[in-house]
Amino acid sequence: MIIGGRIGYVLLYNPLYFFNNPIEIIKVWNGGMAFHGGLIGVIISTAFFSIKRKINFYLFTDLLACAAPIGIFLGRIANFINGELVGRITNEKIGIIFRHIDDFPRHASQIYEAFFEGIVLFFILFFIQKKQSVINKKGYLSSLFLIFYSFFRFICEFFREPDSHIGLQYLNLTIGQIYSIIFFIIGIFILFKKK
Repeated sequence: MIIGGRIGYVLLYNPLYFFNNPIEIIKVWNGGMAFHGGLIGVIISTAFFSIKRKINFYLFTDLLACAAPIGIFLGRIANFINGELVGRITNEKIGIIFRHIDDFPRHASQIYEAFFEGIVLFFILFFIQKKQSVINKKGYLSSLFLIFYSFFRFICEFFREPDSHIGLQYLNLTIGQIYSIIFFIIGIFILFKKK
C-alpha cells in the first residue's frame, strides 16, 4: 500500500517534477501519497498473495474492502490534524482557518471525506456483508467498495482545494475526481461481471 501510494503520487500527480528530481521520490517524509496508487498497490500485492496461497482473489479483496474504510477514516483524520489536503475557501460558518496556509476559512474537506469514505462506507459494507445472498458472491463487496468510495470521493473533491501544481482538469474536475470516475467504472464492471 505504501509503495503503491508513493509510486501512484509520483506517476499520477507530479511525474515531471519527480522525473527531474528523482532523489525526491524516496523522501516520503516530505509528503506525497496517492490513495488510488495505494489501492493499485494493494490489488497487485493481493493478487500475488492469492496466487501463492491458492486463495480466491475476490474472497480476499472482499475482506480488505470491509476493513479499508477504517484505515481511510484514520488517514483523513490525520490529514486534518496535519492541516494537509485542505478544503476550498468558504463563506459558510463551518469554515476552518488553517493558519499555515492562509487566513481564509476553508471547508474541512478532510472531515467530510473521513465521514463519507470512512464511517458511511464502513456501515454500508458492514450491513451488506451480513446478508446471506452476498456471502457466496465473491467480489460483490469489492465492487461496492470501489463504487461507493469513488462516488463519495468524487463529491467530496468539490470541497477540497485542488493540488496547486495540477489545478483543475477536463470539465473543471480535479485529478482525484478523474481517477474516481475510472475506479467507479471498474467497480460497475466487476459488479455486473459477478452478477
